[in-house]
Amino acid sequence: MNNEADLERADSGGGQAKKQFPNKTLLLATCAACIGGTFQYGYNISIINAPTKPIQSFINETWIHRYGIDIQEGILTLLWSVIVSVFTLGGFIGASVGGVLAIRLGRKGALLLNSGFALLASLLMGLSYPTGAFELLIVGRFLIGLNAGIGICVQPLYLGEIAPKSLRGAMAMGTSIFITGGILTGQVVGLKELLGGDDYWPMLLSTSCIPAILQFLILPWFPESPRYLLIDKRDDIQCNKALKQLHGSESYHSEREDMEQERAALLGVKPKKPWELFMDPSLRWQLLTVMLLNCAQQLNGINAIYFYANYVFTRAGIPVEKIPYITIGTGACECLTALTCGLLVESLGRRILIIGGYSLMTVWCGLLTVILTFQEANPWVPYLSMSCVFAFILSFGLGPGGVTNILTTELFTQPARPAAYMIGGSVNWLSFFFIGMIFPFIVNGLQQYCFLVFLVICCLVAIYIFFVVPETKNKTFLEIEQEFQPLYGSKRNAGDASVGNLSELLNSADM
Repeated sequence: MNNEADLERADSGGGQAKKQFPNKTLLLATCAACIGGTFQYGYNISIINAPTKPIQSFINETWIHRYGIDIQEGILTLLWSVIVSVFTLGGFIGASVGGVLAIRLGRKGALLLNSGFALLASLLMGLSYPTGAFELLIVGRFLIGLNAGIGICVQPLYLGEIAPKSLRGAMAMGTSIFITGGILTGQVVGLKELLGGDDYWPMLLSTSCIPAILQFLILPWFPESPRYLLIDKRDDIQCNKALKQLHGSESYHSEREDMEQERAALLGVKPKKPWELFMDPSLRWQLLTVMLLNCAQQLNGINAIYFYANYVFTRAGIPVEKIPYITIGTGACECLTALTCGLLVESLGRRILIIGGYSLMTVWCGLLTVILTFQEANPWVPYLSMSCVFAFILSFGLGPGGVTNILTTELFTQPARPAAYMIGGSVNWLSFFFIGMIFPFIVNGLQQYCFLVFLVICCLVAIYIFFVVPETKNKTFLEIEQEFQPLYGSKRNAGDASVGNLSELLNSADM
Protein backbone atom coordinates (compact mmCIF):
# COMPACT_ATOMS: atom_id res chain seq x y z
CA MET A 1 0.00 0.00 0.00
CA ASN A 2 2.82 2.44 0.87
CA ASN A 3 4.65 1.64 -2.38
CA GLU A 4 1.54 2.32 -4.41
CA ALA A 5 1.02 5.58 -2.55
CA ASP A 6 4.63 6.61 -3.20
CA LEU A 7 4.26 5.84 -6.91
CA GLU A 8 1.07 7.82 -7.04
CA ARG A 9 2.71 10.82 -5.35
CA ALA A 10 5.71 10.57 -7.65
CA ASP A 11 3.58 10.37 -10.77
CA SER A 12 3.46 13.75 -12.45
CA GLY A 13 2.36 12.53 -15.85
CA GLY A 14 -0.96 12.16 -17.55
CA GLY A 15 -2.56 10.06 -14.81
CA GLN A 16 -2.04 12.84 -12.29
CA ALA A 17 -3.31 15.46 -14.71
CA LYS A 18 -6.59 13.63 -15.01
CA LYS A 19 -7.08 13.94 -11.27
CA GLN A 20 -6.32 17.65 -11.24
CA PHE A 21 -9.88 18.92 -11.47
CA PRO A 22 -13.10 17.65 -9.85
CA ASN A 23 -15.99 16.68 -12.08
CA LYS A 24 -19.04 18.93 -12.29
CA THR A 25 -21.12 16.97 -9.77
CA LEU A 26 -18.37 17.08 -7.15
CA LEU A 27 -17.85 20.81 -7.69
CA LEU A 28 -21.56 21.57 -7.42
CA ALA A 29 -21.86 19.45 -4.27
CA THR A 30 -19.04 21.50 -2.75
CA CYS A 31 -20.79 24.77 -3.61
CA ALA A 32 -24.12 23.46 -2.27
CA ALA A 33 -22.52 22.58 1.06
CA CYS A 34 -20.51 25.81 1.35
CA ILE A 35 -23.18 28.35 0.41
CA GLY A 36 -25.23 27.51 3.49
CA GLY A 37 -22.19 26.60 5.60
CA THR A 38 -19.07 28.69 6.06
CA PHE A 39 -20.34 31.40 3.70
CA GLN A 40 -22.84 32.23 6.45
CA TYR A 41 -20.01 32.47 8.98
CA GLY A 42 -18.10 35.08 6.97
CA TYR A 43 -21.21 36.94 5.85
CA ASN A 44 -22.68 37.37 9.32
CA ILE A 45 -19.37 38.48 10.83
CA SER A 46 -19.20 41.16 8.15
CA ILE A 47 -22.71 42.61 7.88
CA ILE A 48 -23.08 43.52 11.56
CA ASN A 49 -20.53 46.34 11.19
CA ALA A 50 -22.59 48.53 8.84
CA PRO A 51 -25.80 49.06 10.88
CA THR A 52 -24.16 49.87 14.24
CA LYS A 53 -25.57 53.39 14.63
CA PRO A 54 -29.05 52.67 13.16
CA ILE A 55 -29.55 49.68 15.48
CA GLN A 56 -28.43 51.71 18.49
CA SER A 57 -30.91 54.44 17.50
CA PHE A 58 -33.64 51.78 17.19
CA ILE A 59 -32.85 50.46 20.68
CA ASN A 60 -33.04 54.00 22.09
CA GLU A 61 -36.37 54.71 20.34
CA THR A 62 -37.80 51.43 21.65
CA TRP A 63 -36.62 52.30 25.16
CA ILE A 64 -38.29 55.73 24.97
CA HIS A 65 -41.52 54.18 23.71
CA ARG A 66 -41.53 51.65 26.59
CA TYR A 67 -40.28 53.75 29.50
CA GLY A 68 -40.62 57.37 28.39
CA ILE A 69 -36.93 58.23 28.84
CA ASP A 70 -33.71 57.95 26.86
CA ILE A 71 -31.69 54.83 27.48
CA GLN A 72 -28.55 55.26 29.57
CA GLU A 73 -25.31 55.18 27.63
CA GLY A 74 -23.97 52.25 29.65
CA ILE A 75 -27.08 50.15 29.11
CA LEU A 76 -27.08 50.92 25.38
CA THR A 77 -23.42 49.89 25.10
CA LEU A 78 -24.16 46.70 27.03
CA LEU A 79 -27.12 45.77 24.80
CA TRP A 80 -25.13 46.42 21.63
CA SER A 81 -22.23 44.37 22.97
CA VAL A 82 -24.62 41.50 23.72
CA ILE A 83 -26.09 41.66 20.20
CA VAL A 84 -22.61 41.46 18.68
CA SER A 85 -20.98 38.94 21.06
CA VAL A 86 -23.91 36.52 21.44
CA PHE A 87 -22.95 35.40 17.92
CA THR A 88 -19.78 33.82 19.37
CA LEU A 89 -21.79 32.09 22.13
CA GLY A 90 -24.07 30.55 19.51
CA GLY A 91 -21.01 29.59 17.46
CA PHE A 92 -19.39 27.84 20.41
CA ILE A 93 -22.54 25.83 21.15
CA GLY A 94 -22.94 25.03 17.45
CA ALA A 95 -19.39 23.75 17.20
CA SER A 96 -19.95 21.68 20.36
CA VAL A 97 -23.01 19.88 18.93
CA GLY A 98 -22.03 19.84 15.24
CA GLY A 99 -20.13 16.57 15.45
CA VAL A 100 -23.03 14.84 17.23
CA LEU A 101 -25.45 16.02 14.53
CA ALA A 102 -23.05 14.84 11.82
CA ILE A 103 -23.00 11.34 13.35
CA ARG A 104 -26.73 11.04 14.02
CA LEU A 105 -28.15 12.80 10.95
CA GLY A 106 -25.26 12.35 8.56
CA ARG A 107 -23.13 15.19 7.16
CA LYS A 108 -25.73 16.20 4.59
CA GLY A 109 -28.64 15.90 7.03
CA ALA A 110 -26.86 18.08 9.60
CA LEU A 111 -26.22 20.78 6.98
CA LEU A 112 -29.87 20.82 5.91
CA LEU A 113 -31.07 21.06 9.52
CA ASN A 114 -28.56 23.85 10.07
CA SER A 115 -30.09 25.94 7.31
CA GLY A 116 -33.33 25.89 9.30
CA PHE A 117 -31.57 27.80 12.10
CA ALA A 118 -30.50 30.44 9.57
CA LEU A 119 -34.04 30.83 8.25
CA LEU A 120 -35.44 31.25 11.77
CA ALA A 121 -32.68 33.74 12.68
CA SER A 122 -33.37 35.82 9.56
CA LEU A 123 -37.10 35.89 10.33
CA LEU A 124 -36.57 37.04 13.93
CA MET A 125 -34.04 39.75 13.03
CA GLY A 126 -36.28 41.00 10.23
CA LEU A 127 -39.27 41.22 12.59
CA SER A 128 -37.39 43.10 15.31
CA TYR A 129 -38.03 46.55 13.82
CA PRO A 130 -41.75 46.24 12.91
CA THR A 131 -42.52 44.62 16.29
CA GLY A 132 -40.38 47.08 18.26
CA ALA A 133 -38.58 44.23 20.05
CA PHE A 134 -34.80 44.57 20.06
CA GLU A 135 -34.70 41.32 22.04
CA LEU A 136 -35.39 39.51 18.76
CA LEU A 137 -32.02 40.77 17.51
CA ILE A 138 -30.31 39.02 20.41
CA VAL A 139 -32.14 35.74 19.78
CA GLY A 140 -31.58 36.02 16.02
CA ARG A 141 -27.86 36.69 16.40
CA PHE A 142 -27.57 33.71 18.74
CA LEU A 143 -29.30 31.44 16.22
CA ILE A 144 -27.20 32.68 13.30
CA GLY A 145 -24.12 32.07 15.47
CA LEU A 146 -25.40 28.55 16.13
CA ASN A 147 -25.74 28.14 12.37
CA ALA A 148 -22.17 29.36 11.82
CA GLY A 149 -20.77 27.05 14.51
CA ILE A 150 -22.46 23.95 13.11
CA GLY A 151 -21.55 24.93 9.55
CA ILE A 152 -17.86 25.44 10.24
CA CYS A 153 -17.80 22.03 11.97
CA VAL A 154 -19.87 19.88 9.59
CA GLN A 155 -19.16 21.41 6.20
CA PRO A 156 -15.36 20.74 6.18
CA LEU A 157 -16.16 17.24 7.40
CA TYR A 158 -18.44 16.69 4.40
CA LEU A 159 -15.96 18.19 1.91
CA GLY A 160 -13.03 16.16 3.23
CA GLU A 161 -15.00 12.93 2.95
CA ILE A 162 -16.47 13.41 -0.54
CA ALA A 163 -13.18 14.56 -2.10
CA PRO A 164 -10.82 12.12 -3.84
CA LYS A 165 -7.40 11.78 -2.19
CA SER A 166 -5.62 13.71 -4.96
CA LEU A 167 -7.99 16.68 -4.57
CA ARG A 168 -8.68 16.58 -0.84
CA GLY A 169 -6.69 19.72 -0.06
CA ALA A 170 -8.07 21.78 -2.93
CA MET A 171 -11.65 20.71 -2.17
CA ALA A 172 -11.26 21.45 1.53
CA MET A 173 -10.15 24.97 0.58
CA GLY A 174 -13.82 25.57 -0.23
CA THR A 175 -14.21 26.26 3.50
CA SER A 176 -11.77 29.18 3.43
CA ILE A 177 -12.85 30.44 0.02
CA PHE A 178 -16.49 30.69 1.07
CA ILE A 179 -15.65 32.29 4.44
CA THR A 180 -13.69 35.04 2.71
CA GLY A 181 -16.33 35.23 -0.02
CA GLY A 182 -18.95 35.72 2.68
CA ILE A 183 -16.91 38.48 4.33
CA LEU A 184 -16.44 40.26 0.99
CA THR A 185 -20.11 39.90 0.07
CA GLY A 186 -21.14 41.30 3.46
CA GLN A 187 -18.81 44.28 3.00
CA VAL A 188 -20.30 45.03 -0.42
CA VAL A 189 -23.95 44.55 0.59
CA GLY A 190 -23.32 46.70 3.69
CA LEU A 191 -22.37 49.76 1.63
CA LYS A 192 -24.71 52.73 2.05
CA GLU A 193 -25.54 52.59 -1.66
CA LEU A 194 -27.01 49.09 -1.16
CA LEU A 195 -28.43 47.85 2.17
CA GLY A 196 -26.11 49.77 4.52
CA GLY A 197 -28.41 52.81 4.66
CA ASP A 198 -30.06 53.74 7.95
CA ASP A 199 -33.51 52.51 6.88
CA TYR A 200 -32.50 49.14 5.46
CA TRP A 201 -30.76 47.38 8.37
CA PRO A 202 -33.66 44.93 9.09
CA MET A 203 -33.50 43.84 5.46
CA LEU A 204 -29.70 43.60 5.62
CA LEU A 205 -29.77 41.28 8.65
CA SER A 206 -32.52 39.18 7.04
CA THR A 207 -30.50 38.46 3.90
CA SER A 208 -28.93 35.46 5.69
CA CYS A 209 -32.03 33.56 4.57
CA ILE A 210 -30.89 33.67 0.92
CA PRO A 211 -27.90 31.27 1.30
CA ALA A 212 -30.05 29.03 3.52
CA ILE A 213 -32.80 28.82 0.89
CA LEU A 214 -30.25 28.09 -1.83
CA GLN A 215 -28.84 25.22 0.24
CA PHE A 216 -32.33 23.81 0.85
CA LEU A 217 -32.97 23.84 -2.90
CA ILE A 218 -29.61 22.50 -4.12
CA LEU A 219 -28.03 20.19 -1.53
CA PRO A 220 -30.78 17.47 -1.55
CA TRP A 221 -29.80 16.64 -5.13
CA PHE A 222 -26.35 15.47 -4.01
CA PRO A 223 -25.42 12.34 -2.05
CA GLU A 224 -24.40 11.82 1.55
CA SER A 225 -20.70 11.38 2.34
CA PRO A 226 -19.63 7.96 0.95
CA ARG A 227 -17.27 7.41 3.90
CA TYR A 228 -20.11 8.03 6.33
CA LEU A 229 -22.34 5.61 4.42
CA LEU A 230 -19.70 2.85 4.27
CA ILE A 231 -17.85 3.12 7.60
CA ASP A 232 -20.54 4.52 9.92
CA LYS A 233 -23.76 3.21 8.35
CA ARG A 234 -22.24 0.12 6.66
CA ASP A 235 -24.42 0.70 3.61
CA ASP A 236 -22.42 -0.63 0.65
CA ILE A 237 -25.13 -0.04 -1.95
CA GLN A 238 -25.70 3.63 -1.10
CA CYS A 239 -21.96 4.16 -0.78
CA ASN A 240 -21.39 2.89 -4.32
CA LYS A 241 -24.21 5.09 -5.65
CA ALA A 242 -22.72 8.12 -3.92
CA LEU A 243 -19.21 7.38 -5.25
CA LYS A 244 -20.47 6.93 -8.81
CA GLN A 245 -22.42 10.19 -8.62
CA LEU A 246 -19.49 12.15 -7.19
CA HIS A 247 -16.55 10.61 -9.05
CA GLY A 248 -18.05 8.91 -12.10
CA SER A 249 -18.79 5.25 -12.69
CA GLU A 250 -15.33 4.57 -14.17
CA SER A 251 -13.03 6.34 -11.68
CA TYR A 252 -14.48 5.66 -8.24
CA HIS A 253 -12.81 2.28 -7.63
CA SER A 254 -9.54 3.60 -6.14
CA GLU A 255 -11.49 5.71 -3.63
CA ARG A 256 -13.58 2.69 -2.70
CA GLU A 257 -10.41 0.65 -2.13
CA ASP A 258 -8.99 3.29 0.24
CA MET A 259 -12.27 3.38 2.13
CA GLU A 260 -12.35 -0.42 2.38
CA GLN A 261 -8.85 -0.45 3.86
CA GLU A 262 -9.88 2.14 6.41
CA ARG A 263 -13.07 0.24 7.23
CA ALA A 264 -11.08 -2.99 7.74
CA ALA A 265 -8.59 -1.22 10.01
CA LEU A 266 -11.41 0.34 12.04
CA LEU A 267 -13.67 -2.71 12.19
CA GLY A 268 -15.66 -2.64 15.42
CA VAL A 269 -14.46 0.87 16.35
CA LYS A 270 -17.37 3.19 17.16
CA PRO A 271 -17.39 6.98 16.64
CA LYS A 272 -15.48 8.60 19.47
CA LYS A 273 -16.80 11.16 21.91
CA PRO A 274 -14.73 14.34 22.41
CA TRP A 275 -13.56 13.30 25.88
CA GLU A 276 -12.44 9.94 24.46
CA LEU A 277 -9.99 11.77 22.19
CA PHE A 278 -8.38 13.37 25.24
CA MET A 279 -8.06 9.94 26.86
CA ASP A 280 -6.54 8.24 23.78
CA PRO A 281 -2.72 8.54 23.98
CA SER A 282 -2.33 7.56 20.30
CA LEU A 283 -4.17 10.75 19.26
CA ARG A 284 -2.48 13.14 21.68
CA TRP A 285 -0.24 14.93 19.17
CA GLN A 286 -2.92 15.16 16.47
CA LEU A 287 -5.36 16.63 18.98
CA LEU A 288 -2.79 19.08 20.34
CA THR A 289 -2.00 20.17 16.78
CA VAL A 290 -5.64 20.82 15.90
CA MET A 291 -6.27 22.73 19.14
CA LEU A 292 -3.13 24.83 18.67
CA LEU A 293 -3.90 25.69 15.04
CA ASN A 294 -7.52 26.64 15.78
CA CYS A 295 -6.43 28.79 18.70
CA ALA A 296 -3.70 30.47 16.66
CA GLN A 297 -6.11 31.18 13.82
CA GLN A 298 -7.85 33.72 16.08
CA LEU A 299 -4.83 34.89 18.11
CA ASN A 300 -2.34 35.44 15.28
CA GLY A 301 -3.06 39.17 14.87
CA ILE A 302 -5.50 39.20 11.94
CA ASN A 303 -8.05 40.97 14.13
CA ALA A 304 -5.45 43.59 15.10
CA ILE A 305 -4.64 44.17 11.43
CA TYR A 306 -8.28 44.87 10.59
CA PHE A 307 -8.57 47.11 13.68
CA TYR A 308 -5.53 49.17 12.67
CA ALA A 309 -6.53 49.28 9.00
CA ASN A 310 -8.84 52.28 9.48
CA TYR A 311 -6.10 54.17 11.36
CA VAL A 312 -3.51 53.34 8.69
CA PHE A 313 -5.82 54.33 5.84
CA THR A 314 -6.71 57.60 7.58
CA ARG A 315 -3.04 58.47 8.12
CA ALA A 316 -2.40 57.77 4.43
CA GLY A 317 -4.78 60.63 3.62
CA ILE A 318 -7.76 58.58 2.48
CA PRO A 319 -11.02 60.44 3.27
CA VAL A 320 -13.08 58.80 6.03
CA GLU A 321 -16.07 58.33 3.74
CA LYS A 322 -13.89 56.39 1.27
CA ILE A 323 -12.42 53.98 3.84
CA PRO A 324 -15.29 51.42 3.56
CA TYR A 325 -14.38 50.99 -0.10
CA ILE A 326 -10.70 50.45 0.75
CA THR A 327 -11.80 47.95 3.39
CA ILE A 328 -13.57 46.03 0.62
CA GLY A 329 -10.12 45.82 -0.96
CA THR A 330 -8.82 43.97 2.12
CA GLY A 331 -11.73 41.53 1.86
CA ALA A 332 -11.07 40.99 -1.84
CA CYS A 333 -7.38 40.52 -1.06
CA GLU A 334 -8.12 37.73 1.44
CA CYS A 335 -10.61 36.09 -0.93
CA LEU A 336 -8.10 36.05 -3.79
CA THR A 337 -5.42 34.51 -1.58
CA ALA A 338 -7.83 31.80 -0.48
CA LEU A 339 -8.40 30.99 -4.16
CA THR A 340 -4.65 31.01 -4.76
CA CYS A 341 -4.08 28.71 -1.81
CA GLY A 342 -6.67 26.33 -3.29
CA LEU A 343 -4.66 26.18 -6.50
CA LEU A 344 -1.32 25.68 -4.75
CA VAL A 345 -2.20 23.34 -1.90
CA GLU A 346 -2.01 20.15 -3.99
CA SER A 347 1.25 21.10 -5.72
CA LEU A 348 3.20 22.70 -2.84
CA GLY A 349 1.61 20.73 0.00
CA ARG A 350 0.17 21.76 3.36
CA ARG A 351 3.39 22.19 5.36
CA ILE A 352 5.10 24.74 3.13
CA LEU A 353 1.96 26.89 2.88
CA ILE A 354 1.13 27.04 6.58
CA ILE A 355 4.76 27.35 7.76
CA GLY A 356 5.40 29.98 5.09
CA GLY A 357 2.20 31.83 6.00
CA TYR A 358 3.02 32.06 9.70
CA SER A 359 6.66 32.93 8.96
CA LEU A 360 5.66 35.80 6.68
CA MET A 361 3.11 37.01 9.24
CA THR A 362 5.95 37.11 11.79
CA VAL A 363 7.96 39.35 9.45
CA TRP A 364 5.06 41.71 8.73
CA CYS A 365 4.25 42.05 12.45
CA GLY A 366 7.81 43.19 13.09
CA LEU A 367 7.86 45.60 10.16
CA LEU A 368 4.45 47.05 11.01
CA THR A 369 5.55 47.69 14.60
CA VAL A 370 8.57 49.66 13.37
CA ILE A 371 6.62 51.56 10.72
CA LEU A 372 3.76 52.53 13.06
CA THR A 373 6.35 53.75 15.60
CA PHE A 374 7.70 56.20 13.00
CA GLN A 375 4.33 56.93 11.36
CA GLU A 376 4.84 60.71 11.63
CA ALA A 377 8.40 60.73 10.28
CA ASN A 378 7.51 61.23 6.62
CA PRO A 379 4.33 61.57 4.49
CA TRP A 380 5.14 58.36 2.60
CA VAL A 381 5.48 56.18 5.72
CA PRO A 382 1.69 55.54 6.01
CA TYR A 383 1.79 54.01 2.53
CA LEU A 384 4.34 51.50 3.82
CA SER A 385 1.85 50.71 6.60
CA MET A 386 -0.84 50.06 3.99
CA SER A 387 1.52 47.69 2.18
CA CYS A 388 2.18 45.77 5.41
CA VAL A 389 -1.55 45.51 6.12
CA PHE A 390 -2.25 43.96 2.71
CA ALA A 391 0.86 41.76 2.90
CA PHE A 392 -0.22 40.39 6.31
CA ILE A 393 -3.71 39.61 5.00
CA LEU A 394 -2.22 37.90 1.94
CA SER A 395 0.05 35.77 4.14
CA PHE A 396 -2.84 34.80 6.41
CA GLY A 397 -5.07 33.78 3.51
CA LEU A 398 -2.30 31.86 1.78
CA GLY A 399 -1.50 29.69 4.80
CA PRO A 400 -3.29 29.67 8.18
CA GLY A 401 -6.63 30.87 6.83
CA GLY A 402 -6.95 27.97 4.42
CA VAL A 403 -4.82 25.04 5.56
CA THR A 404 -6.04 24.81 9.19
CA ASN A 405 -9.35 23.16 8.29
CA ILE A 406 -7.65 20.82 5.82
CA LEU A 407 -5.38 19.47 8.55
CA THR A 408 -8.31 18.95 10.93
CA THR A 409 -9.82 16.63 8.31
CA GLU A 410 -6.62 14.79 7.46
CA LEU A 411 -5.04 14.14 10.87
CA PHE A 412 -7.88 11.85 12.04
CA THR A 413 -9.56 8.69 10.79
CA GLN A 414 -13.33 8.30 10.47
CA PRO A 415 -14.29 7.45 14.10
CA ALA A 416 -12.35 10.39 15.57
CA ARG A 417 -12.95 13.07 12.93
CA PRO A 418 -16.35 14.44 14.08
CA ALA A 419 -15.13 14.72 17.68
CA ALA A 420 -11.94 16.41 16.47
CA TYR A 421 -14.01 19.02 14.64
CA MET A 422 -16.10 19.58 17.77
CA ILE A 423 -12.98 20.18 19.85
CA GLY A 424 -11.20 22.27 17.21
CA GLY A 425 -14.32 24.33 16.53
CA SER A 426 -14.97 24.92 20.22
CA VAL A 427 -11.37 26.09 20.75
CA ASN A 428 -11.69 28.37 17.72
CA TRP A 429 -14.87 30.01 19.01
CA LEU A 430 -13.54 30.35 22.56
CA SER A 431 -10.42 32.03 21.15
CA PHE A 432 -12.65 34.28 19.04
CA PHE A 433 -14.54 35.31 22.18
CA PHE A 434 -11.32 35.68 24.19
CA ILE A 435 -9.59 37.96 21.66
CA GLY A 436 -12.78 40.01 21.37
CA MET A 437 -12.79 40.58 25.12
CA ILE A 438 -9.09 41.36 25.70
CA PHE A 439 -8.18 42.90 22.36
CA PRO A 440 -9.22 46.49 23.28
CA PHE A 441 -7.09 46.28 26.43
CA ILE A 442 -4.09 44.97 24.47
CA VAL A 443 -4.36 47.78 21.90
CA ASN A 444 -4.95 50.52 24.49
CA GLY A 445 -2.11 49.27 26.68
CA LEU A 446 0.54 48.46 24.08
CA GLN A 447 -0.56 50.60 21.11
CA GLN A 448 1.42 49.57 18.00
CA TYR A 449 3.63 47.31 20.14
CA CYS A 450 0.70 44.88 20.38
CA PHE A 451 2.03 43.37 17.15
CA LEU A 452 5.07 42.09 19.06
CA VAL A 453 2.71 39.78 20.97
CA PHE A 454 1.30 38.45 17.70
CA LEU A 455 4.84 38.19 16.28
CA VAL A 456 5.78 35.76 19.06
CA ILE A 457 2.59 33.71 18.57
CA CYS A 458 3.11 33.38 14.79
CA CYS A 459 6.77 32.47 15.22
CA LEU A 460 6.08 29.76 17.83
CA VAL A 461 3.31 28.19 15.73
CA ALA A 462 5.58 28.04 12.66
CA ILE A 463 8.29 26.30 14.73
CA TYR A 464 5.79 23.80 16.16
CA ILE A 465 4.48 22.87 12.71
CA PHE A 466 8.01 22.49 11.36
CA PHE A 467 9.00 19.96 14.03
CA VAL A 468 5.71 18.12 14.62
CA VAL A 469 3.28 18.18 11.68
CA PRO A 470 4.07 15.90 8.69
CA GLU A 471 3.13 16.55 5.10
CA THR A 472 -0.30 15.04 4.36
CA LYS A 473 -0.60 15.64 0.62
CA ASN A 474 -1.75 12.59 -1.38
CA LYS A 475 -1.73 10.28 1.63
CA THR A 476 -4.56 8.16 2.95
CA PHE A 477 -5.90 8.87 6.42
CA LEU A 478 -4.28 5.66 7.68
CA GLU A 479 -0.89 6.67 6.24
CA ILE A 480 -1.15 10.07 7.92
CA GLU A 481 -1.98 8.42 11.22
CA GLN A 482 1.16 6.30 10.92
CA GLU A 483 3.27 9.44 10.34
CA PHE A 484 2.63 10.43 13.95
CA GLN A 485 3.70 7.10 15.44
CA PRO A 486 7.40 8.03 15.94
CA LEU A 487 6.19 10.76 18.34
CA TYR A 488 4.62 8.13 20.59
CA GLY A 489 7.60 5.79 20.54
CA SER A 490 5.49 2.75 19.55
CA LYS A 491 3.25 1.44 16.87
CA ARG A 492 -0.43 1.71 17.53
CA ASN A 493 -1.10 -1.99 17.39
CA ALA A 494 2.06 -3.23 19.09
CA GLY A 495 3.51 -2.55 22.49
CA ASP A 496 7.08 -2.52 21.21
CA ALA A 497 9.97 -0.45 22.43
CA SER A 498 10.63 3.05 21.19
CA VAL A 499 11.01 3.31 17.42
CA GLY A 500 11.30 7.00 16.74
CA ASN A 501 13.35 10.05 17.50
CA LEU A 502 13.20 13.67 16.41
CA SER A 503 15.39 13.21 13.36
CA GLU A 504 13.17 10.39 12.10
CA LEU A 505 10.16 12.65 12.59
CA LEU A 506 11.74 15.44 10.59
CA ASN A 507 12.66 13.04 7.80
CA SER A 508 9.14 11.66 7.60
CA ALA A 509 7.67 15.16 7.76
CA ASP A 510 9.71 16.24 4.76
CA MET A 511 8.75 13.29 2.56
